[in-house]
Amino acid sequence: MLELLSPAGSPEALTAAVQNGANAVYLGFGDFNARRNAKNFTEADLAPAVSYCHLRGVKVYLTLNTLLTDRELPAAADLARRASTLGVDAVLVQDLGVLRAVRQAAPELSIHGSTQMTVHSLDGVRACADLGMKRVVLSRELPASEIEYICTHSPIEIEVFGHGALCMCYSGQCFFSAVVGERSGNRGLCAQPCRMKYGWGGRPDGYPLSLKDACLAQQIHRLRKMGVACLKLEGRMKRPEYVAVITRIYSTLIREDRLPTAEELSALEEAFSRQGFTQGYFEDKTGPHMFGVREEKTPEPKELYAQARQTYQNQENPLVDVKFYAMLRKDEPVRVGVEDPEGRVVTAAGDLPQPAQTLPMTAEQVEKQLSRTGGTPYRCTEVQALVEPGLNIPLASLNALRRQVLDELSVQRQAVPSVRTGQFQAGVRYENPSAAPALTVSVRRAGQVSADLLRQAPAILYVPAAELAAHPECVKARSRETTLGVILPRVAWDREREELAKAMEKARDLGATEALVGNLGTLSLARELGYILRADYGLPVFNAQALKEFKRLGFVSATASFELKLAQIRDLSKAIALEGIVYGRLPLMITENCIIKNRSGQCACEGDNILTDRKGERFPVVKAPGCRNEILNSKKLFLADKPDWKRIGLTYARLLFTTENPWECVQALERYKDGSQWAPAEFTRGLYYRGVE
Repeated sequence: MLELLSPAGSPEALTAAVQNGANAVYLGFGDFNARRNAKNFTEADLAPAVSYCHLRGVKVYLTLNTLLTDRELPAAADLARRASTLGVDAVLVQDLGVLRAVRQAAPELSIHGSTQMTVHSLDGVRACADLGMKRVVLSRELPASEIEYICTHSPIEIEVFGHGALCMCYSGQCFFSAVVGERSGNRGLCAQPCRMKYGWGGRPDGYPLSLKDACLAQQIHRLRKMGVACLKLEGRMKRPEYVAVITRIYSTLIREDRLPTAEELSALEEAFSRQGFTQGYFEDKTGPHMFGVREEKTPEPKELYAQARQTYQNQENPLVDVKFYAMLRKDEPVRVGVEDPEGRVVTAAGDLPQPAQTLPMTAEQVEKQLSRTGGTPYRCTEVQALVEPGLNIPLASLNALRRQVLDELSVQRQAVPSVRTGQFQAGVRYENPSAAPALTVSVRRAGQVSADLLRQAPAILYVPAAELAAHPECVKARSRETTLGVILPRVAWDREREELAKAMEKARDLGATEALVGNLGTLSLARELGYILRADYGLPVFNAQALKEFKRLGFVSATASFELKLAQIRDLSKAIALEGIVYGRLPLMITENCIIKNRSGQCACEGDNILTDRKGERFPVVKAPGCRNEILNSKKLFLADKPDWKRIGLTYARLLFTTENPWECVQALERYKDGSQWAPAEFTRGLYYRGVE
């Protein structure tokens, strides 16, 4: 059965989801989840919520899917332990440090990989399985062919996003809200900059980053056939009425295994849409047709929402199928039993039946009385009654026995299992290295690597694998002092694996020994080809536990999140070498939809493509591997005139070259080596002093 997972941004939304047929709900508890602005659940709410759901056969998944600091990890571990003892069925995580803490504090709690982990390939899924996860939520951008391939070979359950808002950027890789507005999407406070106005040619006159909501209501049968375990509905920030509408329609479609009617599609759109819906990613057909906005002054669907409220307010819908058993035999107490779908059986005995004075009781009468489960969560699907002739029992006694066994069954269904828990231990603390960090350089294009740059002898030169394979001449003048590394794409689908492997093999033959890994999906390939593993910013480091987990996975270094302040980076216990980005245009988004092609109708990646926002800020848009887009910050990060970055325990300090010409690359590197007074015309200190919420 395809599990339907509904959002529960509040206790009322949870009720709406459950009463309308959700098989599971996901909810946030406290500040450690990707929707911190939702009402979420308090500690007083959580236990009743789990009990309410389990009584009605609904699973509860807790979201712990944000990046957390070392100071926050103990509280998150306590939260996971508490959730486990309350019977929460699974926890969703993004941060490998959080994963490590949960494993210690709640070893029996199932862990699901959040969509924030940017898992979009079979190798990525297998990596999550190796980390002990039971399920992974795939990136929303994947088409049906990629989903099916993953499902066919996956060792764990696969969850697919089915309905609701689409982020323009791959989840977990968006830094737009943080860098521009100091509100981190990876910390649960996204300000949704993708819904704002932008434009080309200096005119912010459109919405090129605002995608329509997804709707896979017409793909239910196909998803089930693929082997998808769970279909997820988005909407923890939405009203309970919205949750009720979409849950009821999708649960009906799953149960009846059919296409939606025109009326159902209309109701979905009326509940909420952005100028309609899209299946573009699922159909592998991206383009301008996928974009839309929420029109101003869109009236609330009062009638639809009023009908929705009636489905969950002050009423109990029968959700759990049960079978009854009854036996009326001479000289034996009346016995009634009930069995639920999980095989729990509860029995009760009543008085001795009496000889019938007039009409004896029949099996049909017993079945009729036991079937009266109205006002309870139970739906009677079958009654097996053995009734010897000539006997009778008051109907009130039979009703009392029915209530008794159902009450006891409810107690059993809500019983909290005994689980093993542990204590989170931060572990040994590592001292910061005392030496100043060595300078490393990463380029986007081989043409940025000049002889002058190589003469500066950076400690490591990172070049994209495909660029290095296509332009081997760019590193011929490399000195022995410079180690050569390849940058692996943060996004690489399974159908791109073979081409990437060939490029990595060629780069290895050219002398590349290091692999800058930005996604779990390319980890196994780098291992297979014998590369030394270094974690890029796509694998976030927000706490010391993440560094320990990367060490366990075989990484020799990792990249500090540029959403951290310098002081926070300084205070990290560094189990492996830490690299920090100290110069360059920070990446804001990586997108599957090519907004350059959407603009002109043709490929124009090599020209200057500048996206302008309503404040006049200009964001370069460049080509990313796989004909994807990367949106870069309007200003370059620049720290060379401030010595603080040298004193925070970094082993490596990276200069991130993206839009620079070869001369600018040389000038920037010389400046960081204290050899010039060069500075970019406009620059920012990033978040290293400001921090994020």
